[in-house]
Amino acid sequence: MNKAVVYRGKGKVEIEDIGYPELILKEGPGVPKSNVGRKCEHGVILKVVTTNICGSDQHMVRGRTTAPEGLALGHEITGEVIEVGRDVEFIKKGDLCSVPFNIACGRCQMCKEQNTHVCLNVNPERPGGAYGYVDMGGWVGGQSEYVMVPYADFQLLKFPDKDLAMEKIMDLTMLSDIFPTGYHGVYSAGVRTGSTVYIAGAGPVGLAAAHSAQLLGASTVIVGDLNEDRLKQARSFGCETVNLRQHDNLGEQIDQILGEPVVDCAVDAVGFEASGHGEGGGEQPAIVLNTIMDVTRVAGKLGIPGLYVTEDPGASDEDSKVGSLKVRFGLGWAKAHTFVTGQTPAMQYNRDLMKAILSGKAQIAKAVNATLINLDEAPHGYQDFDSGVAKKFVIDPHGSVKQ
Repeated sequence: MNKAVVYRGKGKVEIEDIGYPELILKEGPGVPKSNVGRKCEHGVILKVVTTNICGSDQHMVRGRTTAPEGLALGHEITGEVIEVGRDVEFIKKGDLCSVPFNIACGRCQMCKEQNTHVCLNVNPERPGGAYGYVDMGGWVGGQSEYVMVPYADFQLLKFPDKDLAMEKIMDLTMLSDIFPTGYHGVYSAGVRTGSTVYIAGAGPVGLAAAHSAQLLGASTVIVGDLNEDRLKQARSFGCETVNLRQHDNLGEQIDQILGEPVVDCAVDAVGFEASGHGEGGGEQPAIVLNTIMDVTRVAGKLGIPGLYVTEDPGASDEDSKVGSLKVRFGLGWAKAHTFVTGQTPAMQYNRDLMKAILSGKAQIAKAVNATLINLDEAPHGYQDFDSGVAKKFVIDPHGSVKQ
């Protein structure tokens, strides 16, 4: 058996047996026809040690994408190698590894340039692939007991000391996605020693971005959100915060903190399901992009790891349904802003961030309030996460993690 978290329509996930994985991509929900039967002797089978619920998963579960029912979810995966394909040379049985959420072949032009988030060979529909995610190649998700990982020699980040890794597994599990994603947001925004930075969103990615900004030497990290519990979590590790439900003028709040109404750089850790500021603002998918342009100084950079989609069937207007938003691009142009968008190339960062965790420099689990649950509790975890709790849920399918 291989129990997994499976999407069963808007607002619903269930625990089902999806069958033990093999080193081949079989026909199934979301698998493009041209990917069916793809042999993966370059892959491995992992026994999943930890796998996390991500805000990106929530977009699908809320019905805000074209994800098909029956899709096994999960792209944040850490596991032990229990089966090795014929063509795998360097990864061995027993290795404990982090799996980058980007699926990448290591052979195409994009991979050779370290743009593993837009690999040209893993998804016949468009560049870039991921586990358990809509329109990303049909690769089976890893919120499960076991999962197949292709291109293992290239992709897997092996932990050098297995015992030490298990001691720090609640931190290391964040290397598959949110820690590199948060770091990418602030790094691409140009955060350096002394920077002032505004981060929109106090969910797990926003909190990871805030902690990353501190690691990079920011002098002041300001986090904005509508959820006071999540803002309290940001304050727990030294961030300034702005409750945007209570204050609809962000510039004024930044002025009170910094003595000027602008920051050096900003990060969008919210994405397309953004809500307007103040009471009863309603959904405004461009509000974060327009706001961070407004509060970022001239010639500043904007890191945009928050998710934006090309198809949103739940959008309130026809333009937004195809990802066309009312962004004040003229403002960004006039201020000579740099925009960095797209999925995070996790492999650019995960090894260095692993070393920061193992040395004790990075405390990412504490920053995002990592909370352990078992696989059967995952549907309830999805409900709690959707309600806005200030937690990052980590699923332990086999009871491997000691607390």
